[in-house]
Amino acid sequence: MLNLIALAIPFFLLFIAVEVVVARAKKRPVYRLADAVADMGCGVTQQVTVLFYVGALTAAYGWLYEHARVATLPGWAAWSLAFLGVDFLYYWWHRLSHEVNLLWAAHVVHHQSEDYNLAVALRQSVTTSLTLFPFYAVLAFAGVPPLHFAVANSLSTLYQFWIHSELVPQLGPVDLVINTPSLHRVHHAINPGYLDKNHGATLMLWDRLFGTFALETEEPVYGITRPLGSFNPLWAQLAGWVDLVSLARRAPSPGQALQVFVRSPAWHPEWMGPKLPALTRRSEQTKYDVQVSGWVRWYAFAWFCVLLAGTFSFLMWNQSLDRAQTAVAAGLIFATVLSLSGLLEGRWWVKLLEPLRLLAVATAVVAFVVQAPPAR
Repeated sequence: MLNLIALAIPFFLLFIAVEVVVARAKKRPVYRLADAVADMGCGVTQQVTVLFYVGALTAAYGWLYEHARVATLPGWAAWSLAFLGVDFLYYWWHRLSHEVNLLWAAHVVHHQSEDYNLAVALRQSVTTSLTLFPFYAVLAFAGVPPLHFAVANSLSTLYQFWIHSELVPQLGPVDLVINTPSLHRVHHAINPGYLDKNHGATLMLWDRLFGTFALETEEPVYGITRPLGSFNPLWAQLAGWVDLVSLARRAPSPGQALQVFVRSPAWHPEWMGPKLPALTRRSEQTKYDVQVSGWVRWYAFAWFCVLLAGTFSFLMWNQSLDRAQTAVAAGLIFATVLSLSGLLEGRWWVKLLEPLRLLAVATAVVAFVVQAPPAR
């Protein structure tokens, strides 16, 4: 089956470029290079990693549908249940991902950016698909065929791209019916009145029905209540899990350690230390930032463009590679993601990593050219 998300990558990048131009024309500080590279680096990492286990999830869904479904639905019912079911189950996965630390450790990746723009939509966790699967498996039991589920799931994901924008204003009555940029700005905000609101994917029906709906009434402050303080996409993927394990090890009893994993991120007993003050205005927020020279920024940007082109090619045509080639390509992608973050943060270790990465890329290109069959 075609990877609709991979096919959409050029369009994602086009819309991001348009948003950058519009933001500059409006003199709105919507984008920062290092943060945007980190956002899309998380997306690159997620898409490449998922390739290694998506087949198992697809096979598991197909097996449940073939052997455990309780009904065989006619076409119209299967499509209807697929679209409505994906939206409903996404709401509950999303809501619980904000209310249970074990799920939040995966989902927190998407909320770490202190900016809000279309690039943030691509900031995804490598473990999101794993935490989502138990929820979506319900549809296999209910009789939704794999194709119907895959299409509904992909369209839901694609829809959520455009709602990550500061430049689209409130849309009046539309905000009461479907998810919009204004409503999703609320969801990404850490203002006390906005926390854990607007979990819907496309429809706002579930938020309104279950009491988690909120309109945008004050300027949102973006990020997470315990800031990541890094532009490293690989660390971003791990930080939530490391934080959980660290807290569990500090817990004064086994019972408290267990609660670390099952309680809400808002749970904060005295042994965790003082809480950071809640932010209500952007003027109170000091965003993580690092100043590097102009040539470093241009060098990183150039390699980032190469990374995006290479990742798109890899996602589209990885089936033509053997296992060793696939592993090498994935390794080079991860190394590039890591090196770019080191460059944009001025890390000392990038002076060692970058020459090795360039050598590895050159070696891989030469090996590919040598092994490529002659043109006919």
